[in-house]
Amino acid sequence: MVGVEFMVVGISTIMKAAMNKGMSQFVYIVYSNAFALFILLPSSFIFYRERSPPKLNACIFSRILLLSIVSFSIQTLFNTGIKYSSPTLCTAMADLTPAFTVLLSVIFRMEKLEFRLQSSQAKSIGTIISVAGALIVSLYKGQLIIANVAYQIDDQLLLLSSNWVIGGIFCAVGALCLASLYIVQTWILKEYPTELMVTLISCIFVTLLSAVVSLIVEKDSNAWILKPDVELTAILCSAIFAVSLRSVVHAWACREKGPLYTAMFKPLRMVIATFMGVSFLADNLYVGSVIGGIIIALGFYTVIWGKSQEEKMDEEDKGNPNLDSSSHKIPLLRNKSTDLQSTIA
Repeated sequence: MVGVEFMVVGISTIMKAAMNKGMSQFVYIVYSNAFALFILLPSSFIFYRERSPPKLNACIFSRILLLSIVSFSIQTLFNTGIKYSSPTLCTAMADLTPAFTVLLSVIFRMEKLEFRLQSSQAKSIGTIISVAGALIVSLYKGQLIIANVAYQIDDQLLLLSSNWVIGGIFCAVGALCLASLYIVQTWILKEYPTELMVTLISCIFVTLLSAVVSLIVEKDSNAWILKPDVELTAILCSAIFAVSLRSVVHAWACREKGPLYTAMFKPLRMVIATFMGVSFLADNLYVGSVIGGIIIALGFYTVIWGKSQEEKMDEEDKGNPNLDSSSHKIPLLRNKSTDLQSTIA
């Protein structure tokens, strides 16, 4: 999951560079999903060559169709948000995903939230801490720690030159849709636990849906001509690492650990983006980024601890299925058997 977040940050940067050169975000979605089919289709044949996947009924098929619509909405919203703003702002807005996921998970009863339990308290507090840390990284800079004079940019001019308000709105709605995606994925995989097959079918629907929408929205026929430059690089990277690998890993994480666990890795994107920017792009490093990164890490591990405690409780309940909550009955039975043995003796 951490590796996937590294890939997403890198892909967002390449995609922004391609869009700055005129690439259409709608055409980008079509080609990314279409090329991903050339990876997912043979992978499915190889993976299921010895064992066939479960039968696909109408109920699961309709859920996957819903998943495809949500997935297409997410790609459109985030890509449009990046086009109007920047990958950094998109990453910051994606940090709202855990908060949205907590609300939706509780509403659809996929996560337990009993405030008398330490596990539920840890998950709630950790989520709030992670979102707060992401907002600190985004909104507070503080003193400069590592400066690079060659890349000094006036932040006011940068915000004015990019329609960051419009981009932020698109990304915020995309974060809500992303939380919904995790809920729908978990809903599907509980009854149809085949991540690769679900990803393949969803990718087919997204390709068809995005092609129809792009043909209606994109009027310029030249936008469909791929150029062997950063545009083609962005599409291939998205097809391999985002649409294919990331989708399968996220589906697997949703099935194994639930939607909240998957969403909790989103605040790490801001830390990763800051680290990669300072290390490879010679960006400036501020106190706010360091403080926010530490807070995000604390919140993240708090949620992970809460999830581990919850899993231990579930394992104990499975190990003692006949154990009544009124444990005072057990010593009474033991005392009775002891008295009986003494009487026989």
